[in-house]
Amino acid sequence: MGNKVSPSSRNDTRQQQHYRNDPAKSPGHDKHVSIRERLSHFTWSWFECTMSTGAIATLLSQQPFEFRGVLTIGKIFFILNLILFVLFSCLITFRFAMRPSALTRSLHHPHESFFFGTFWVSIALILYNTQQYGVPSCGPWLVKALEVCFWLFAGCAMLVAIFQYHVIFDVERLPVEHAMPAWILPVYSFLILGPLGSTLEYSQPQASALPIFIGSILFQGLGWMFAFFIYTIYLTRLISNELPEPPKRPGMYVAVGPAAYTSNTLVALAYQAPKVIPDDFLGITTFAVGDVWKAIGVPAGIFFWLLAFWFFALTTVSVLFGARQMHFTMQWWGFIFPNVGLTIAAIYIGNVLESNGIKAVTSAMSVLLVAIWLFTTGMNVRAVWKRQVLWPGMDEDMEDIEGHSQDEDKGD
Repeated sequence: MGNKVSPSSRNDTRQQQHYRNDPAKSPGHDKHVSIRERLSHFTWSWFECTMSTGAIATLLSQQPFEFRGVLTIGKIFFILNLILFVLFSCLITFRFAMRPSALTRSLHHPHESFFFGTFWVSIALILYNTQQYGVPSCGPWLVKALEVCFWLFAGCAMLVAIFQYHVIFDVERLPVEHAMPAWILPVYSFLILGPLGSTLEYSQPQASALPIFIGSILFQGLGWMFAFFIYTIYLTRLISNELPEPPKRPGMYVAVGPAAYTSNTLVALAYQAPKVIPDDFLGITTFAVGDVWKAIGVPAGIFFWLLAFWFFALTTVSVLFGARQMHFTMQWWGFIFPNVGLTIAAIYIGNVLESNGIKAVTSAMSVLLVAIWLFTTGMNVRAVWKRQVLWPGMDEDMEDIEGHSQDEDKGD
């Protein structure tokens, strides 16, 4: 198999879209398919589940009004996320071991390739939760280990962003009318590096905290600017073409994340700036640089938050209008992860403004997100049972309905 994907796999045909919207009518839906064959359709998009589970754990660790047991619940989500991440890593390794060419195909596929970024975001959230739940119970060795992991992960995220987009730009020709926020996912790790860095600073000595502070701004800048470019393409699609099919509309929530996590980063770093930035930073001694940074960062974070909320509101309306035509896809996990970023950003804003009203709203949002996680988990399990996912023609690795890739699989 060469680097280029055959033209029939570049876009959904009308027939494919019909099957995706009505899974029961897909070819072979009522036929027996072995577990081995079903696992051959375990795609990168499943790591949206670990993204969302890890995000819930981070959210519970930062509640403005703590109650007895909230951290215990958060630890349960953290441990569950670790188990799911290991399980999913084993399953996708099994898929690629069965069909070695599937690895290359997954990184070149016009649908699945974007979700490769969810694997890396899941790792970032594991580091985030290790800081939140592990550091208070461990010695200074873990603080140092997280510092090293932060920079190693940043290097890996940069390689993914460069080479994944190289493949997309060089091999694929993606029409603007199919643009989705998922196009941001290969660079989504950088949108988490900012919040991750701002969290690590709490336990790092100043000699390590300041480089992490600067790195967080640097990495968040790349994530935000690239997301801004994709925003332009995505809005062009919404203006000039129809909305995505109803089952895919939860994926529109991914657009909430860039502005939400950038807001989170700016406010969190600003809150920490007076403690992290030395008095003579940049050779300035006439005023406290950290205080100025805080005075600028907090308003900037508030500025970004409303943009994230607008994308949230737009997507919610679109989902509600198409709810009757929806069936489960892995993009339903978009209900959770981006909106956790929106909630955490609001928590930081409420803390820095000392607003009990904002804190109360974020507590209600947190309860709702946990409930949505439970609902989405149930729907995911049901979808596996109902053959709506992990089934030929139904996942993000959708093959042409006529089976153009079957000959390729024979050689695996």
